[in-house]
Amino acid sequence: MEAVDPFVFYLAIFVLAIFVGYYVVWSVTPALHTPLMAVTNAISSVIIVGALIAAAAHADHAGGIVAKGAGALAVALASVNIFGGFLVTQRMLAMYKKKEKK
Repeated sequence: MEAVDPFVFYLAIFVLAIFVGYYVVWSVTPALHTPLMAVTNAISSVIIVGALIAAAAHADHAGGIVAKGAGALAVALASVNIFGGFLVTQRMLAMYKKKEKK
């Protein structure tokens, strides 16, 4: 019996994760989107802590430079995700406020 190539195996898992993620996200009711955004922001803040640790790695060995670059990139992308999440959350919360009459 032939073994499956690991790349094909990982690609199949990735494609299945895309389908599952798509159906999970689109089946969430609109009332739950704001709390989910808050949780996403909290997860991104944990990612920033790990990225800062990676960015502060010593560059004594060959992988140190790559770790610093990947850490800096992760900090930048997670920061954009956090600040964008807060902006979207504020917009969604503003939709629930009563409009003032003139």
